Amino acid sequence: MKRSLMLCMVLLALASTSAMANADLAKAKNCMACHAVGSKLVGPAYKDVAAKYAGQKDAEDKLVAKVMKGGSGTWGAVPMPANPQVTEAEAHTLIKWVLSQK
Repeated sequence: MKRSLMLCMVLLALASTSAMANADLAKAKNCMACHAVGSKLVGPAYKDVAAKYAGQKDAEDKLVAKVMKGGSGTWGAVPMPANPQVTEAEAHTLIKWVLSQK
């Protein structure tokens, strides 16, 4: 029983660390200058992005392309600039995290 409890605590800590690591990556790549998890700033809230793309099989690839190349028109008149400081692998990590927001 004691081992099970310890294992659960370790797994929970790892899951929390992973979520925090992705939030830290979003901060490090300057995503949080225009976006927040729960409220609109310059761009949409991450929870709103997650809701809009929920259930769409191609959502991750679409959003990775927007992160890398920029885009406009989906969320209003303000365009999202390209983000050359973000690698494709980082963009996938960030988008998986964004799509997990509730």
